[in-house]
Amino acid sequence: MTEYSILIGGKAGDGITQAGQVIGSLFTSMGYHVYIYVDYQSLIRGGHNFCILRAADKPISAHRSGIDFLLALDQQTVDLHAEKLNDKGVIIYDNEKVRAKGQGVAIQAIVKKIEGKPIMANTAVIGALCKIAGIPWERVLPVLTKKFPKGTDKNLKIAKEAYASATPLFEIPVLVDANYPLFSGNEWIGLGLLAGGLDAYIAYPMTPSSGVLHFLADVAEETGIIVYHPESEIAVVLMAEGCAYAGKKTAVGTSGGGFCLMTEGISLAGQAEIPLVIVLAQRAGPSTGIPTYNAQSDLLFACHAGHGEFPRYIVAPGTPDEAYRFSAEALNKSWKYQILSIILSDKNFSEGYFSCESLPESPVAAPLTSPSFPYERYANGSDGISPFLAPPYHGEIIKVNSYTHDSAGITTEDPETAIASVKKRLAKTAALAAETDVPDAVYTAGLIGCETVLVCWGSTRGVVSEVAESLGLKIVSPIVLAPFPKNTFSDAIKGSKTIILVEESTSGQLDRILTSEGFIVHKKILRYDGRPFLVEELINEVLRVQHGQ
Repeated sequence: MTEYSILIGGKAGDGITQAGQVIGSLFTSMGYHVYIYVDYQSLIRGGHNFCILRAADKPISAHRSGIDFLLALDQQTVDLHAEKLNDKGVIIYDNEKVRAKGQGVAIQAIVKKIEGKPIMANTAVIGALCKIAGIPWERVLPVLTKKFPKGTDKNLKIAKEAYASATPLFEIPVLVDANYPLFSGNEWIGLGLLAGGLDAYIAYPMTPSSGVLHFLADVAEETGIIVYHPESEIAVVLMAEGCAYAGKKTAVGTSGGGFCLMTEGISLAGQAEIPLVIVLAQRAGPSTGIPTYNAQSDLLFACHAGHGEFPRYIVAPGTPDEAYRFSAEALNKSWKYQILSIILSDKNFSEGYFSCESLPESPVAAPLTSPSFPYERYANGSDGISPFLAPPYHGEIIKVNSYTHDSAGITTEDPETAIASVKKRLAKTAALAAETDVPDAVYTAGLIGCETVLVCWGSTRGVVSEVAESLGLKIVSPIVLAPFPKNTFSDAIKGSKTIILVEESTSGQLDRILTSEGFIVHKKILRYDGRPFLVEELINEVLRVQHGQ
């Protein structure tokens, strides 16, 4: 595999993530697949931020331990990461701020000469990288012009001055002229929601879900959707349910702490049969935890949030195309069944950047059941689904009720009606389970009948895929987590003797779901320091576990 890894580091406020996106766009224009991991502290200024960009000739969504280019805007970047350099790796650094061996660039002097802003130092280091990597200026220019719509002239001058001052050491080839889309996981989710017919998005900003809010706010005018930021997560979920009652396909976004506050509203949606989609982007907890780092520890919380029992559809995409397709599908399922859907992401997926060769097809929404009149909001069908009608509608009263109710929505405590209400929800669960226990619900790759299977979900898919391919093992990764696709998963692991679960949690939460479905996880590889698995590290861990160490 042809690949290159680049780490750029500096302080919060230096535009590190933006620089990574620009470099990523340059590589995608050259036909490379790109993955970017972003690491930052919960600080507005100072601290240490870095991102690692990996470009390869095939799709990837994990990073390795070695790097080929280290772009240092401060001394700490060299001190912390210089040991990661590969044998022929080079450090490109700001020669007024950093002491290192490599290629120093007069970044401060260049920015001052062009009268640029301090943040434009990241533009200078990009320009130097392009020259050292042997990328022609004619290829760099259109990418920079597009990525710097503000201050374009100064950014281009700074980049060209730095480009001219550097010495070429490599010649990174162009694979193919391309323009692969490069978006964050949050943006891929947002695109999927739009493809599913989103009408409104309501959220209170909370890392790492905020990117969905920012993206949809940026495109609200051109797409015609409503985007609103209320005063709290409680207001978010209740406002979303009001929008859905009024007939608007609505989604909300949050992380674990905000999701906690939404649980009463979630129960309301379960009883009142209000379509509700929640983007739940996990981060390390409990409480504030380490808020800008990763965890996969809210799976069971998502499965059981809210009091009482009611159906829900939970998906955990592991690739950009899955984020697009299954976010659209979450909207479709919520509206078809009038239930809660949760798109389960995490920091590594939500704030990582992924290229994709093209947008996949989004699922076609199933038509809603036509109501009959006089209208009964909770009229029961064989699958538990009631005809949906949004107010106002002339001559009809459209009830919504959090209390146990009859088919017209009138409050009751009659035991027979209560039983019928429960059976109605159970019928939805059964119909949903039958519809979702299909091959697309579980990702698999590797040899049929392989005796060792690596099981994972969500953001760990990328690294586990590479490890499985390297070691000749099979990977099985459920995308739909509720209702759990038992038959499809059983077919996927057929012939296996050892199942190894890879998860970023302290207990391996998917293990509990698998156990409840009658499957046995033999061994677990867990990580809970907030950082992602590296390819080489996970290879060593799998080999260790395989040999019983």
